[in-house]
Amino acid sequence: MLLNLAAFTVIVAGIMSAKSLILPFLLAIFLAIICAPPLFWMRKKGVPTVISILLLVLVLLGLEMLFANLIGSSINEFSSNLPHYQVRLRELTSSYITWFKAQGFEISNEVLLENLDPGKLMRYSANMLGSLTALLTNTFMIVLTLIFILSEAAGFPDKIRAMHGNRNASLDEYGEIMQGVNKYLALKTMTSLATGVLVTVLLKIIGVNFAIMWGLVAVLLNFIPTIGSIIAAIPAVLLALVQLGAGPAAWVAGGYLFINILIGNVLEPKIMGSGIGLSALVIFISMAFWGWVLGPIGMLLSIPLTMTCKIALAGNPETRWLALLLGSNRDAEMALKKAQLETKR
Repeated sequence: MLLNLAAFTVIVAGIMSAKSLILPFLLAIFLAIICAPPLFWMRKKGVPTVISILLLVLVLLGLEMLFANLIGSSINEFSSNLPHYQVRLRELTSSYITWFKAQGFEISNEVLLENLDPGKLMRYSANMLGSLTALLTNTFMIVLTLIFILSEAAGFPDKIRAMHGNRNASLDEYGEIMQGVNKYLALKTMTSLATGVLVTVLLKIIGVNFAIMWGLVAVLLNFIPTIGSIIAAIPAVLLALVQLGAGPAAWVAGGYLFINILIGNVLEPKIMGSGIGLSALVIFISMAFWGWVLGPIGMLLSIPLTMTCKIALAGNPETRWLALLLGSNRDAEMALKKAQLETKR
């Protein structure tokens, strides 16, 4: 156990040291997983592999240019105005503390402002978008890696069988990883885009600045189940409070709540079935862990990375207990039922 923990510590330290190199490769791998089904579909229709890959790359580059044009100037303007927003938030917080003191509550201004600074949340959102923009400037490396992965995709099954030394080796474990991550990323992307559109429309109607930018924040953080939607709402609500007052801020908070209930509790369970198979505690811990290891982008990739680890652990009898710990209560119930059936036999 100590040897395994030591090896894990060394691996994590190595990932943190090389995250500037690892992040583009991780993004390229997940983009390749998403692009693989349309690539194979076009190949079945008789489209040459080179042309199929070229079409997919052109679509991705077009989306990146659209992203840069939509929020590039918004990020710069918001970052330049951020000190003013933070000062205004501290003033509002101090005024609310004064009001609570007048009602008989004993509150320390210094302790509360030091430990609960609402401006930090706005700054963190700006930093996350800045990290994503900086990462996208490394487009050449991401696209080049993606092209090589897609061009090698057809030969991966034979390489894996060669690694096992058996031409008839089963690839079910690897196929399950691909299908699980692909399904999650594809469906989550659709629901996240719907969330972002609704948030943008809501903020445009109310008149909150940088509506498109906050819509993109909602899209990105919606990839983090439960917690991400809450984190995405707070900076927009705080900006509405600073810019428009308490009434519009309450409308923004109510709108976010309605959108997240509609998407997260009604739409997503219907199209994603039983969910992602991770417990709520594991989702929170994985978000914190991958965010610490890889930065803000690591939080966005936390669920796909954890899902991949869980599926891989479940494929090995010696590590299946770890997969059950990472899984949901439903996975544990299914494992118990399976064990009871085997015992009866």
